[in-house]
Amino acid sequence: MRVLDGVHQIKIPSPSGIAWDTNVYVLEGDDGHILVDSGWDSHEALWALQEGIKGAGLKLRDIRKLVITHIHPDHYGLSTKVKQICGSEVAIHSIDANLIFPRYEDFAGLLKKIEDVLRRNGAPEDDLPQLKEASLWMNKYVTTEVPEVKLEDGDTVSNGSFELEVLWTPGHSPGHICLFERSRKFILTGDHVLFDTTPHVSFNPHSGDNPLGDYVSSLQKVARLKVHFALPGHGPVFNALGLRVDQILQHHEERKRAIMKSLSSGLKTAYAVAADIPWNAAGRNAAFQDLAVWDRRMAVTETIAHLKLMTQEDRVANVDMDGASLYIAKD
Repeated sequence: MRVLDGVHQIKIPSPSGIAWDTNVYVLEGDDGHILVDSGWDSHEALWALQEGIKGAGLKLRDIRKLVITHIHPDHYGLSTKVKQICGSEVAIHSIDANLIFPRYEDFAGLLKKIEDVLRRNGAPEDDLPQLKEASLWMNKYVTTEVPEVKLEDGDTVSNGSFELEVLWTPGHSPGHICLFERSRKFILTGDHVLFDTTPHVSFNPHSGDNPLGDYVSSLQKVARLKVHFALPGHGPVFNALGLRVDQILQHHEERKRAIMKSLSSGLKTAYAVAADIPWNAAGRNAAFQDLAVWDRRMAVTETIAHLKLMTQEDRVANVDMDGASLYIAKD
């Protein structure tokens, strides 16, 4: 589907059981085409990419550059296969590039670190095995390879027709980037800003100490841009980027208020707080105990991210007791 002159959106399906598609974008150029993101590594995804490029009247072999907005499998997974087919140059931010091995190859080390985070933050011992392994299935949809280009904030990616400025926007992943076409006033947002979903921001072994604080700063960074169209990694293309940023920031303030209400009854672990506050799953309100295992883990790690930021804001205090990380309200 053509979304702007010279810019085509292709919807890449997810593996069975996952409701969302991934939007990838082809930008036509005199010096070959740029593909932004690739989707999962699956037969269905590769077929959808091939058919989408053909439907746009383009050729797969003309993709010269593949830019990955972040390391998650629904954006990075198919990149190696695309490179093998097209001979394209793969580019990703240096931080996410350095996480490829520890995330997708060193399974034992990553699982141990995830288990330590969950245990320290109050996850019951009986739940730890399934919680720590909740995302392992995704790895079969990724083929890893070191990218040719490691991007930094302020770099540009060009193909003669488009000049994409790399904006480092950490939060959803440590090396997440957006791509800003300043002259044409559009931005490819990856998973940084979505129209109808609040992006997942969690504390995890690779996230850094304050991922939600990083994310809020990154939101403020893109909100200042003069943009006519935002092209996201999921969901519809939209305008009014600044308004959408404000809505996401408001959502996180509401989460903080729910957390403060939970902490009003005393010291709690992040797991206990997550179990006490409302959640949304598949567009519906849901109690923590009714969430699927993967969603429960995301709920806990999102809650940790909120608590880390609230500690920085001096709204809560963090204390260690008997190997557990506990939080108490300071307001």
